[in-house]
Amino acid sequence: MEVFLHNFANLETLREGWPILASGLWMTFKLVLVIVPLSVMAGLIVAMLQGLGLRWLNAVLIVYVDLLRAFPPLVLLILVYYGLPFLGLRLGEFQAAVFTLVINGASYYGEIFRAGIEAVPQGQRDAARSTGLGWLATMRHVVLPQAVRNVLPPLTTNTLELIKITSIAAAVSLPELLRSAQLLQGLVYNPTPLIAAALIYFVLLWPLVRVVSRMERRMIASHAARM
Repeated sequence: MEVFLHNFANLETLREGWPILASGLWMTFKLVLVIVPLSVMAGLIVAMLQGLGLRWLNAVLIVYVDLLRAFPPLVLLILVYYGLPFLGLRLGEFQAAVFTLVINGASYYGEIFRAGIEAVPQGQRDAARSTGLGWLATMRHVVLPQAVRNVLPPLTTNTLELIKITSIAAAVSLPELLRSAQLLQGLVYNPTPLIAAALIYFVLLWPLVRVVSRMERRMIASHAARM
């Protein structure tokens, strides 16, 4: 037991290395604060553009969504960080991670929002337009509030997944939480920092997981009550 605690729960290592882990945690927070809002807004724009009914635009958006959803985010990040310089565009580690995760996350948010928009009855849109509301006003005041309510659980679940995959930024040496834990492990020759990073992720995300589960149960109960 003593050997196990020394290797996987070394409090002295955590005490000495906490500043490094704290710095990585702050970097992860900054990534999340930038990536999640941008991804949500970009995904909403994608879904709204699909609602315009322009055939050529829908074809472009379908290719974008399918391609980004099928492409592994880690591979995409490596291509963005190491490949774009050959095209004359060099992004820093933070910018490359943000760009990659935003375009990837927007493809998922776009599909979720699209499903929510399509679930709103066409009659409500027609009624709103008959009162003089334009397309944008109808989307903003009538369609989107209902669409977001319809897809709130998958929106929250996708946000959780997006937060978790910020850890791939370690592949381009961005000192977020996972990368910081790896660096600290290399300094102390002990896996305790990696265990600590995993526990930090769990403590931060578990409450959100419980919220998602509760929303899903309420939605199932609501559908059952209507039947």
